[in-house]
Amino acid sequence: MSNTQNYRDSVDEADRLASPDEFDAVTRDSVDAPIPMATYSPRPSEDATQPLHSQDTLPRWFGNPSTRKTRYRHWISQTTPTLKRIFRPRLTWRYILCSVLAVYVVFCWVRGSPLLATRLPGYTGPYRVGAIDIEVPLPGGPKQVADGVFKDSGDPAFKVGTVLATIYYPTTQAFRSRKARLPWVSRPVSLTAKGYAKMVHVDNFLIRPIFTFGLWAIGGSITIPAEVDAPLFTSEDGEKDGKFPLMVFSHGMASSRSDYTNFLGELASRGHIIAAVEHRDGSCPGSVVKLDDKDPGRHALFFRESDLLDEIDMEGFKKAQLAVRDAEIRGAIDLFHAIQKGEDIGNTRDSVSTLSAWEGRLDLDRLTVGGHSYGATGALQALSTVASSPTAIGGLILDPGKSSGPLNNKTDVPLLVVHSNSWSKSHSIFYGRPHFDAVRDLVRSAVSPSWFLTSLGTSHPSVTDAPLLEPWLLSWTTGARLNTKEALEEYVRVAEEFLNVVEKGKTEGLLAEKVTHEEYDKWVSEERRQEFPKDLARLWQIHVAPGENK
Repeated sequence: MSNTQNYRDSVDEADRLASPDEFDAVTRDSVDAPIPMATYSPRPSEDATQPLHSQDTLPRWFGNPSTRKTRYRHWISQTTPTLKRIFRPRLTWRYILCSVLAVYVVFCWVRGSPLLATRLPGYTGPYRVGAIDIEVPLPGGPKQVADGVFKDSGDPAFKVGTVLATIYYPTTQAFRSRKARLPWVSRPVSLTAKGYAKMVHVDNFLIRPIFTFGLWAIGGSITIPAEVDAPLFTSEDGEKDGKFPLMVFSHGMASSRSDYTNFLGELASRGHIIAAVEHRDGSCPGSVVKLDDKDPGRHALFFRESDLLDEIDMEGFKKAQLAVRDAEIRGAIDLFHAIQKGEDIGNTRDSVSTLSAWEGRLDLDRLTVGGHSYGATGALQALSTVASSPTAIGGLILDPGKSSGPLNNKTDVPLLVVHSNSWSKSHSIFYGRPHFDAVRDLVRSAVSPSWFLTSLGTSHPSVTDAPLLEPWLLSWTTGARLNTKEALEEYVRVAEEFLNVVEKGKTEGLLAEKVTHEEYDKWVSEERRQEFPKDLARLWQIHVAPGENK
């Protein structure tokens, strides 16, 4: 009887423990429970008949596969509407703009194109074009060409130690270099960006990174379309051809040696060797000066007269800058002489393997000096100073400067002076008289056959690479009406005609025509207007020609 009673008591106890409420209390509150359980509180939206021991209250590793799949589906059902809202097309201007920009960035990345510019076109002459960077110490060592030291460092401002130039030259059409092409924006990009920031008086730690990124986006991936370290042209049978005529070219203010790659490369593709000098006179945004091949380089930045310790007026400052340019142009001519002789030039830039074969291939008796803007002023001066030897046979003068000092009127070699349309049209007082009149009279008084022309529909930057990289922007900001490529083609064509005059004595094309406009945009006569070829009248005005208006 006692055993039966004990059995019934045990069954009753088990029944009580088997109830869900008591089981929860035991398992939840017991210190011996293997895993703490969270208190379950049904959501108002859930079915009241749902079991209290929901799978959601258990750890993930206690759930069975079917429950995990259910939870995954639940997550998808909750997130899909949100994703649809995010990516749902909206025909708003913000959505369209962002979509276009995204597609454009991907397109540029796939094609290897710059983000905010177009690539430079190839050259069109009968020769393929080679290019090399060369920096050499001045013969006899560094030269102090003018007084003046920097406020911040005390270093000489007008001391010339080396000459840096990119040389463009003809090579064979079949040659393809294994070396990487030269960058259009010199490295480091940040140095050039800092120089531009100095020009506009915003050089600080906040603005410099913005300028660097902007310059990289516009031109960081652009390269010069020339074969690096290519051999100088030889005939297909391997025999060396004759000598090639030479030119030293001087860049303008706020420019560098790489700003005229299309114009100079086109001349090289027609059989000329061109040295594009980079000036360290304070006009270039930024340049690295390397005295030897182990030198990490000194940074030469744009500077003004206010950056100098001693007070100097603008006239004296320009004179000092032109003295630097004289020394650098002379250094480039000396470089040509050394190459012609086969001498070791002491290049401090990347090694050049093909230069030794240039010995005897340079025609030093057919050397011209050219320049644009400030460089045109420097080229005019150089024709009477450092390039006054018989090897200087002509000057190619493009938009001579309006604020870069007086123009040299004592040259004794033929000149071709070309104004862009904006340069002739804009009225500027130059030393007490209109700049246009000063240039016209300078060319008229030249003792050798000389020309003064205006290229219609063009602007001051038209001869540079800038319109090729940003054609719409430059046309809008400068007012240039002529197609960018056509404008450069005309510059190349008339330059080639001039070089044929001074190198071969052959006058043809536009340079064979008589004066059409003694004054800008004013025909000399109705008869001349009728007889001047219409295809030329659309593009050119002739202000001075040989044998007229003396």
